[in-house]
Amino acid sequence: MIKRQESMVLSQYTELYELIIPKDNLLRRIMDLVDFSFVFEELREKYCPDNGRNAIDPVRLFKYLLLKSIYDLSDQDVVERSMYDMSFKYFLGMAPEEPVINPSTLTKFRKQRLKDVELLDMLIMKTMEIALEKEVITTRSIIVDATHTRARYALKSPMEILKDQSKNLRKSVYAVDESMKDKFPEKNTTEELTDELDYCHQLIEVIEQERALPNVPKVKERLNRLKEIVADDTEHLRASEDEDARVGHKSADHSFFGYKTHLAMTEERIITAAVITTGEKSDGKYLPELIEKSKAAGLNVDTVIGDTAYSEKGNIELTKAQNIALVSKLNPSVTQGTRSKEDEFEFNKDAGMYVCKAGHLAFRKARQGKKNAQKNQVDTYYFDVEKCKACPFREGCYKEGAKTKTYSVSIKSDIHLEQMAFQETEKFRRKAKERYKIEAKNDELKNRHGLKVAEASGLFMEIQGATAIFSVNLKRILRLLDAKKGQ
Repeated sequence: MIKRQESMVLSQYTELYELIIPKDNLLRRIMDLVDFSFVFEELREKYCPDNGRNAIDPVRLFKYLLLKSIYDLSDQDVVERSMYDMSFKYFLGMAPEEPVINPSTLTKFRKQRLKDVELLDMLIMKTMEIALEKEVITTRSIIVDATHTRARYALKSPMEILKDQSKNLRKSVYAVDESMKDKFPEKNTTEELTDELDYCHQLIEVIEQERALPNVPKVKERLNRLKEIVADDTEHLRASEDEDARVGHKSADHSFFGYKTHLAMTEERIITAAVITTGEKSDGKYLPELIEKSKAAGLNVDTVIGDTAYSEKGNIELTKAQNIALVSKLNPSVTQGTRSKEDEFEFNKDAGMYVCKAGHLAFRKARQGKKNAQKNQVDTYYFDVEKCKACPFREGCYKEGAKTKTYSVSIKSDIHLEQMAFQETEKFRRKAKERYKIEAKNDELKNRHGLKVAEASGLFMEIQGATAIFSVNLKRILRLLDAKKGQ
């Protein structure tokens, strides 16, 4: 049964908060900025209204997840800190002497209450609503990019994951007390996942029975990590590896296994839209969705700023139809082709044909591709193979044994010609300078709010991304409000 907690639990010690927590404390400021009742209204239907025991207030459980993101903590650590950190207790709406939840409650909350909730869009919409109400957004541009998140399980089997985590935990224990070797259970020697899980449970139990050992920072960190894996993600381990993650490429020689978060952000550095996908997805394909979500969040978009990944023909046509300026350089293969200068043939305008480096003129031309298709049409010029066989420049130009020799040139569409002209304008150059801002935002999400590595797969990755973005948006709004006051 669900019952809304209207206010902080009454206690004779509540006044301590006013004495201990400064007015400029981040959590106090977030409490003043955000009315969290929207969480209760969104999740109301996930609970029975009049049957069973009283459930823990979903707003409080959501705030626990938010604290995890703001301070990059595990379930175990965020609950433990809420035992003694008064700012945490204040933020959670707890009385100073009130007991904390069991960490497993957060697992159940994610799995049972947040399933099928469009949490990512809901939280971004809420921060945009606050930002627009506080008038801290004045521009109408969005900067777009995608950042990658490595899968928690990499490309390992469930057995390998558990063995690695238990091994790391044992090593940290031995560094403190080598005599613990005699107390630990026998290592699992079978290939059964259930046996390895049982071993991990026994290992955890032995360590927790020691008085001081679990409080050693390195031991504590690895102990909590192993506990969270065996308790929180057992079904993900059973599913083998991370079924939702995929291999993506950051560059031609650098790949990763995991997810992508496609982002749109204002020039004031407030995220307006996000889409979380598997790692192999193309960045440019998600521009239409980012634009629509940004508009739905209340931003009247007139400019999109992005790298060359967003300048594909479909995106140019889309933004033009919506009267949006696309500040994204065309791929060099469109503007100058894929050949180096020394490999280019010259065009003879009188003959209407290309001439090779040896001075031989093409004898036939054919056009390939459909007009107005997503890809540009290509003119292919044919050369006399018999001349190529004896040509002094045949090395690297003519492949021995080939029956034909052709030279193809992409025909630039009108829309590409327009974009090329726009690239040379002062507006394009000025707006393009704003793109660095989203690189800094990606770094903040990954290195300060835990988005570098996925906590788990599927649903949990979506929740992790949603709370991280919600956190950075709230912090940014507070900074912008401070700047307004200082003007």
